[in-house]
Amino acid sequence: MAQKLGRMGEEELETLEALCQAAELEVAGRLREGLAPEDCGPAYVLGCAWLALAGLAGTETGRTPLRFTAGEVTIQEEGGDAPQRAQALRLQAETVLAPYLKDRGFVFRGVEG
Repeated sequence: MAQKLGRMGEEELETLEALCQAAELEVAGRLREGLAPEDCGPAYVLGCAWLALAGLAGTETGRTPLRFTAGEVTIQEEGGDAPQRAQALRLQAETVLAPYLKDRGFVFRGVEG
């Protein structure tokens, strides 16, 4: 899916496959307790694909897509730099996967009165 979303050529496939494997390991380790990847439906594959593309955008070694669409979401590049592209892709992945991921670092504690 990442190859299709990012419109990547065969020359980038080896790097993209490694990034997809890393993204899958990251997401699997962050799933809420008791959930498996299959419980996330298509959001799991889509989120992992966007994380892999974020990794590729961050390295500046891949060809960055000018525009791509997945469902009702479109990401379009307007000359931004690689870190911004990577951050936008990571945010999209986190948003899609949010219902299935453990909370990260936020704890609400009572306020003394």
